[in-house]
Amino acid sequence: TEVNMPAAAPAKKAAASKPKKSLKLKAKGKGKGRGKKVVLKYTIDCSPPVDDGIMDPASFEKFLHDRIKVNGKTGVLADQVSISRDKTKITVSAVAPFSKRYLKYLSKKYLKKQQLRDWLHVIATDKNTYELRYFNIHEAGDEEDVE
Repeated sequence: TEVNMPAAAPAKKAAASKPKKSLKLKAKGKGKGRGKKVVLKYTIDCSPPVDDGIMDPASFEKFLHDRIKVNGKTGVLADQVSISRDKTKITVSAVAPFSKRYLKYLSKKYLKKQQLRDWLHVIATDKNTYELRYFNIHEAGDEEDVE
C-alpha cells in the first residue's frame, strides 16, 4: 500500500533573513538644515484696459495691497510679499507658499468691484503671468448675423 506523505512545507525565502533598513527621518527643526527662501514672482498685465482709460493700475495695486492675506491677516504684507507697478504691469513678489491662483481670484474680485467683469477676463499667458483681456465679442456677433 502507498502512504501519501504530506509535502514538506516550503522553506522561507532568503529575503526574510536580510536585515531591514531603518527608516529614520530627520526631525524638522529650525537650524542649519534650512534652505534659502524661494521667492515667487508673478506679473499681471493690465495694458488693454489701462490704454483705453477704463482702469487705473494704481487703484488695482492698492486693492491687492489691502486684500492679500499673509498668515491669515490682510494688509500686513511685512517682508513676505511686495507689490510694485511699472506703468501697466503689476508685479507681485512673494515668499514660497503663495498661489498664482490667489492672484487670479483677487483680480476677478477687483474687476467685479469696478463693474468691469462683464468686459474683461483674466487669462494666464505663461507660467508666471496673467493678462487682463477683453472678451472677444466680435465672433459672437458674426455668428448671430449668419442665422
